[in-house]
Amino acid sequence: MQSKQRVVIAGGGTAGWMAAAAFTRLLPGQVDVTLIESSEIGTVGVGEATIPTLAYFHKLLGIDERQFMAATQATFKLGIQFEHWREQQHQYLHAFGQTGQTSFACDFQHFWLRGRQLGIAAEFGDYCLESVAARAGKFAHLPNNGLNYAYHLDASRYALFLRDIAEQAGITRIDGTISAITTDADNGFIDNITLADGQRISGDLFIDCTGFRALLIEQTLRVGFEDWSHWLLCDRAVAMQSERIGELAPFTRSIAHPAGWQWRIPLRERMGNGLIYSSRYMSDDAASTTLTGSVSGEALHAPRFIRFTPGRRRKQWHKNCVALGLASGFLEPLESTSIHLIQQGIIKLIRLFPHKQILPSAVDEYNQQCTTELAHIRDFLILHYCVTQRNDSAFWRHCQSMPIPDSLQQKIDLFKQTGSVFHPGKALFEDSWQQVMLGQGLMPERYHPFADTMEQAELADFLSHVSGTIQRTVATMPDHQRYIATMK
Repeated sequence: MQSKQRVVIAGGGTAGWMAAAAFTRLLPGQVDVTLIESSEIGTVGVGEATIPTLAYFHKLLGIDERQFMAATQATFKLGIQFEHWREQQHQYLHAFGQTGQTSFACDFQHFWLRGRQLGIAAEFGDYCLESVAARAGKFAHLPNNGLNYAYHLDASRYALFLRDIAEQAGITRIDGTISAITTDADNGFIDNITLADGQRISGDLFIDCTGFRALLIEQTLRVGFEDWSHWLLCDRAVAMQSERIGELAPFTRSIAHPAGWQWRIPLRERMGNGLIYSSRYMSDDAASTTLTGSVSGEALHAPRFIRFTPGRRRKQWHKNCVALGLASGFLEPLESTSIHLIQQGIIKLIRLFPHKQILPSAVDEYNQQCTTELAHIRDFLILHYCVTQRNDSAFWRHCQSMPIPDSLQQKIDLFKQTGSVFHPGKALFEDSWQQVMLGQGLMPERYHPFADTMEQAELADFLSHVSGTIQRTVATMPDHQRYIATMK
């Protein structure tokens, strides 16, 4: 085998170019990377909201934040505002930071629950810096990474930005349409990809970034698909961009409607809009009418429809093929996890990279880690739907009464009965479960007895100190839009 591993990436878009940029920057001199994409095939390219892990990815790749933000028309994101989810006219903010201060025995919500019972606690979000800053429309880079944030970005421009990084590092890009995929007769590994012009590209490791078509992992290797649509009813999206009007809010808006939800994402020059819905409860025409009727500012293009099935490939890595992005499965963008899952897939692959040969133990570990993370995120998304007081439509009544995964039921029962939340290992959304469960109206029946070790006056001072420190910090921060203007 050659000294360098030949990595072939099938497909461009966000997934393909994230992988290409990562391999060239993090495995220099160890891989020869070829990326195949067709200029005749469009990409989904509507994912415009991210979570804070993307900043870590950029740091790994040595990406300059100002250059990235200018190239992608990015703005900062401190969380997601959920409107009409718990019930109509109610809203809450799921922010990215930690709420309050934890102790060795229990998390902050236990002290807050006791304070609420005594009538001395403010709203839960008032004890989270990112939540208060978001609601005030403020942003700043604080010392010691004191503010957790993500980005709103133009996904198409982001792919081009990463493409430039990868091409500067020497990647080979081929513009062509895949016509055939050949596997080895003995072991079933992918041997080469044939393009429409007859060109053949061989490789040692193939990365499937062909979107919903999943040409390699599914159409060729037949790994199978685990359908989650019985838990996540939404199977359609309609998206469009519009002229931006008003101030740049440092958060995404998620607005529930009778058959799903709608997103609004502020970029520097435009607004990203979309409607996620269940085709069982809303027609395409109704979805398009609902979206276009709610958009502020002039529409920049006609509504674009996307069909999907929630779920995952039964294996993300099979033989010498790894699926990333939409080829690996789909979870609706309710908590902006799409780009995060691409990033995590890439980092896991680099940690388990087959430098000499593909080892079954590495493949099994990769798949197990992906399975655990996807199930955790899946449960978090279902939580938004099943813990609700909305009963104004057939869709929401179904969500209230539908069976849910045992793993999610355990988390809900534990929080309701004890006020506690536990996660497997280094799980995503550590603090987020408390915020969303409380925001959706799930109030614990009791709190941890450790919270009673404080005298009432001491607890009042503690809560006041936490919220007061946050208020003073936010008061010194500039408006988000003004801060963005300084970064040009």
